[in-house]
Formats: sequence, C-alpha cells, structure tokens
Amino acid sequence: MPFRKVPALTVSRLSVYHRALSTLPDEWIISSEEISDLTGYTAAQIRRDLTYFGQFGTPGRGYIVAELRQRIGHILGIDQDWKVALVGIGHLGSALLAYQGFCERGFNIVAAFDNDITKIGKKWEGIVIEDISRLAESAVEKDIQMGILAVPAKAAREAFDLAVAAGIKAILNFAPVRLTPPEGIQLINVDLAAEMERLSFFLARSRS
Repeated sequence: MPFRKVPALTVSRLSVYHRALSTLPDEWIISSEEISDLTGYTAAQIRRDLTYFGQFGTPGRGYIVAELRQRIGHILGIDQDWKVALVGIGHLGSALLAYQGFCERGFNIVAAFDNDITKIGKKWEGIVIEDISRLAESAVEKDIQMGILAVPAKAAREAFDLAVAAGIKAILNFAPVRLTPPEGIQLINVDLAAEMERLSFFLARSRS
C-alpha cells in the first residue's frame, strides 16, 4: 500500500509498538494480545496496523520479537541515522539540543542556528551555533535531512521558509503557531501549551 494511504495514527502507534518490543528479549515469540497488554491498544488494532505493510509473524504462533522490531524499525526509518538542524537556541532549543533521546533513536542534531548575535559562534553541547543566514549552506555541507523549529511564534514562518529553501523536507515545529507546508514537505506542528490546555480541559470538567 502506498505510504500516503497509511493513517498518521497508525504511524504513531508503530512507534509505541517498537518501543514496547525494545524491552523484550530478541528470541521471544509474542502474540498481538501480549503486545496489546504492553501498549494498551487492542490486538485487532495492532494486527490491522501491521497489515498496511505486509505479512508479519506466523498465524497461531505469533511474532519473533527481534524480527518484528527490525521490520517496524525499517518501516519507521529508524534503522538508519538522520542528520537534523535545530533552529532557535532559546530555553526550549537548548533543552532539545541536550536531549539524548534523539541520538538514541538515530536523530543526530548536527547543526544549530539562531539570529541572536550573543549566541552565534558559541558552542553548546559540542555544536557551534551558526547564524540563521547560513542554514542553506550548512544544510548542504552537512547533508541535513530534517529540521526542528524552536523559535517564537513571530519568527516561525520565516524560519520555516528558510528551512524549506535549504532543501529540508521534514520539519518538526515547536513554535506556538500552526504552519501549513507546501507540497512535498512533511511538517508536524507540536504546540506544548495547547497540549497542556487539553489536560486542563479534562481537569476542569472533572471538578464540575
């Protein structure tokens, strides 16, 4: 099935399955019901998600953990390393640059950018912060495939346009503004404040 036909929620669930499988011995044989116990998704949902990508496991027997984990990792593209550019080295950007979880999953931040002259040229977490004007040049030099935007809302559109112009086709946007990508660009908007508002909504309703 073409990638465009795969629901975004299925891709998100694949990440959960992969993490769950990473906690188990390679040689174990596991059923969809047991994966359900580990992830909270139904066995039927797990089987349905996997069928988007072909045949997995042996009917009536289950899945070999190592094989299933490897295949899901290949589907997610995390069986290879990706080079990432981080734009915006404020409080959030600095924290993202220091976050080791990215490297552990194959996402290596190899360049960082800002427009603050007091930060440009300084080293943070082993990476020299560059002027945002060098994004396109640096993206070519370092073969950057992904970008992370951790800039204020007012700077998000310009930063996004610079990243796209630099040839970066997959971008994670933490700026509190929803951006719309042009065709051929994969963009995920993550609004942390909005996620907290979702939590406050449920808390407020539970008190009423």
